[in-house]
Amino acid sequence: MSPNGAKDLVLSSGFLAFARHVGVLKAIEETGQPIDAVMGTSSGALTGALWSAGMSAADIGEELSKRRPMAFMRPHFPPWRGVFHLDRMIAYLHTLLPATFEELPRPFAVGVIRPGGAHHLLHSGPLAPAVAASCAMPWVFRAIELGGETYQDGGTTDRLGMDAWRGWRPGEQAIAHQVNRTAGADVAADMTGVVLIETPRSGANFLSLGDFQSQVEQARVLALAQLR
Repeated sequence: MSPNGAKDLVLSSGFLAFARHVGVLKAIEETGQPIDAVMGTSSGALTGALWSAGMSAADIGEELSKRRPMAFMRPHFPPWRGVFHLDRMIAYLHTLLPATFEELPRPFAVGVIRPGGAHHLLHSGPLAPAVAASCAMPWVFRAIELGGETYQDGGTTDRLGMDAWRGWRPGEQAIAHQVNRTAGADVAADMTGVVLIETPRSGANFLSLGDFQSQVEQARVLALAQLR
């Protein structure tokens, strides 16, 4: 168990739920809760990677709300292997993140699935493509290849990934943020030693993230109620 009340942070998948995660990160910053390590899946992987790299919650919110999600999507052929590429997202992430997990100032992991749907954590090696892989919803996005293996959105099998987190960080305590389910699988898990924050769906889509700041504020208030 980490000293000084430090906890890990686990961020669930949630369809384009960047604003929800930003609100929770704002609450963590506001309360001064020390965080030792971060694990995220899908939108939680992207938001968590930027925060782990040193960006503030406010800066992440500003960055991720600049453009519509469609700006990062390019049609892929043949479409039955994924309708869109995520190469634009990977190029974008390379401008914001260090090259590898190992260069981050704290341990970080992303939830993915292997072919066949087996859940897996990536926490070493190239960072930007791993984050993109965690966002690559099957059928919607082409799988991301890393080290000769292909990976996709871990939320398909386990949206929060608490069992995977316990395997990666045994004996630690955590704050877990779970966005209400849009797609993927919610898996029952041992939540002993975990502060669970639940927030509503984002209501975002590929053409619009909706009222981003209102979503942030709602999540911030819900998180503060659990953290204080």
